[in-house]
Formats: sequence, structure tokens, C-alpha cells
Amino acid sequence: MSWLSNIPPGIKNIFKPKDDNSDALWTKCPGCGEMIFQRDLEAAHQVCPSCEHHLALGVEERLALLFDNGAYEEIDLPEPATDPLKFRDEKKYVDRLKENRRKTGQQDAMRAAHGSIDGVGVVALVQNFKFMGGSMGMALGEAMLKAAETAVEKRAPLIVFAASGGARMQEGILSLMQMPRTTIAVQMVKEAGLPYIVVLTNPTTGGVTASYAMLGDINLAEPGALIGFAGPRVIEQTIREKLPDGFQRAEFLLEKGMVDMVVSRADMKPTLSKLVRVLLKERRQPAKPAQDPAKVAKLEKPKAPTLKEEPKLDKAAE
Repeated sequence: MSWLSNIPPGIKNIFKPKDDNSDALWTKCPGCGEMIFQRDLEAAHQVCPSCEHHLALGVEERLALLFDNGAYEEIDLPEPATDPLKFRDEKKYVDRLKENRRKTGQQDAMRAAHGSIDGVGVVALVQNFKFMGGSMGMALGEAMLKAAETAVEKRAPLIVFAASGGARMQEGILSLMQMPRTTIAVQMVKEAGLPYIVVLTNPTTGGVTASYAMLGDINLAEPGALIGFAGPRVIEQTIREKLPDGFQRAEFLLEKGMVDMVVSRADMKPTLSKLVRVLLKERRQPAKPAQDPAKVAKLEKPKAPTLKEEPKLDKAAE
């Protein structure tokens, strides 16, 4: 028997994994393995102070960090049909939804809100990876469409924080149909002349990467985020070759041109603020049409005004 089994329960509770919704005092960094005091980790917005590894950030914390003074108005999202395929694997899909709703306090994997960034109104969508891996289903498609309509109505940019394992298999073909639906939502925003910015967080994979997550006017990514369609293990098994170090990570994709910027969590709000202001200024002030130099040279000089001749007096009148 291992000596670890003799540790008193009180000491075990101090080092409980963060995923069990407990009040653990310490968290082990997945990047460097250092034990971080929970209060210090929360103060740093879930970023390791030693190696700057970005841990998962909750939806509420993400929205509070994004908007001015942490104030925002949540957008009511329509509810789609529940379990239209009557799907069941190890347990019923309906039961999985109930379990995840109880665990996260959300109706589904996507939340939408409206607020301001440095005084500029924006609409934001945040995926919650803790809700069935942030999987894309009918509810997510409805959330994207509703957020796009709100952005167009309020003339506000749309910002999406993506975190997903891909399409939700429990909804079958209906989940795959959300790929064109979310693309239509993005097109609505772009046709209205409004910016659409995507922030890729860890992980963003599958059908989400193949649809709205890579359609941004500008694509940002958090450091170390896993971004791709298939995972690296699947690719290695398929091509039977060893992948390079850092493959499919944000920094690797930045070198290959698939990501525009890799931005740390502390710099995310200032960066988004600058991008939103620049994009709005460019799109709201259309450029004046340039004049053809040849036509300008041929312009005639304005003629001097002609003076009217004074009427001659009659000799008899003189």
C-alpha cells in the first residue's frame, strides 16, 4: 500500500483538483508543475506567475475582465428543441444536458453579453469548455445568430472567445448544420460593416475551427492555445510521422500565418480596444474617390468675369 493512502482527508482536500468545484487552496500549474496559491492565481486571472501558462478562465471571469468595470448586460438566447434525435450512449442526452446545466449553471455552452470596452459598445460571445467540452450544437447556432442580430441592431462589433472540442455528436447532422448557420451569422455582421474579431483559447478544434472560429477580420490567440481541426495524436497516427514541437499551438500558427496575434490575457482588453477603434474608424469613414491626374490637368482655368459695358448717352441728352 502506498504511503499516500495514509494521508489524512483534511490534507487531501487542500490539494483537490480544480475541476471538482472545491475550495482548494493550491493549484498545480500544468506548464511548470509549480504549486500556486489559489488567491494569487485568481489575482493573475488564471495565469501562472512563474511560466505564464494560461489556465482555463471561467465565463463570468472572462466577461468581467473584458467589459468596463465588469459591467455587462446578458443577452437572452432562444432555446432550441431538446434532444430531437432521442440520442443515447452510456446515458441519455437529456440526462447529460441536465448534469452539465447543474454543474455550470448555464443552459448550454455559449453565453452572449453586451457591454463596453473603453467606452465602445461591443457584443461578446464566450464558450464554456466545461459544458460538454464547449461542443457546438443547435443552441450554439442560435446564440451566434442572436448575437449577430444584436450587434447589427446596436451597431456594435462582435467578439467571440472560442473554446471547443468540435461538433456535438449527440445531435448528429443537426450539429454539423450549425457550421453554415454560424457562417451566416458572421456574414450578417460583415455585411453591416461591423468588425468581427475571434479570440482562440485553449483548446479550439473540430467543426468550430472549420467554421466561425477562423472567419474573423482579425484572429487573436492566447499563448499556448491548442488550435486545429484534428488533434496532434490523430494526425501522428494517420501520417505515421513525428510532429514538430509546438505543433498546432498558437505560436506555431502565428509563424504559419493562421493567427494574426498571440496576446496574453493581461493585454487582451487593451488590444481589443485598439483593434475595435481602428476597424470602426476605417469602416465608418469611407475613403474619398481618388481623382485621375490626367483629368485634373485638363481642367480649364476659370474665366475672368466680363464687365458689362456702360450704356452710351444720347448726344441729345448731353
